[in-house]
Amino acid sequence: MARTRTFETAAAVAAAREVFWRRGYAETSVPDLEAATGLARSSLYAAFGSKRGLFDAAVASYLEEVVRPRIAALGDDGEDAVAPDALDGYLGGLRDAVAAGADDVRLGCLLVNTAGADLVHDEGVRAVIAGYHRELRGAVVRGLAAARPELDDAARSALAVEIAGLVVSSMVLARVDRDAAVELLESARGRVAA
Repeated sequence: MARTRTFETAAAVAAAREVFWRRGYAETSVPDLEAATGLARSSLYAAFGSKRGLFDAAVASYLEEVVRPRIAALGDDGEDAVAPDALDGYLGGLRDAVAAGADDVRLGCLLVNTAGADLVHDEGVRAVIAGYHRELRGAVVRGLAAARPELDDAARSALAVEIAGLVVSSMVLARVDRDAAVELLESARGRVAA
């Protein structure tokens, strides 16, 4: 007879996500994950298969609980209308969160951090990070279409590359120099308004 799971999976994933986010995949040990989640190794492996399985679940929850709520006002690939000030609101909100040392940006971006680690050599991880960048860039394009309807597609695309690059760069700097990260986000806001 199989034992029933006696823990909340989402809570375990969120606790593990915090450890991976703070320390990185390679520097996070299974005992670190046991301590953070309050679960025994056998329970972690039974639920997630491996440390990597738990990391993949943490990344999925990061996208759903941290990234996508921030860009939600910028619509999706559907027919949702985007407000003209939505992109400025996204960039301003991110700037404010960085400046305040908010929980969801104080450690930078989990995916950007992972892109600078050895795990990025894994094809699956690279695909998730590239997908995140496409999603961010698509959101910026939609925000620019609403904020700057006078731009043609080529100009909008080029500006989206620049703004997405400033956002990603700010997430790198958020870990070490909040003021510089804020400055990059203000620059991105200025490029939207230009």
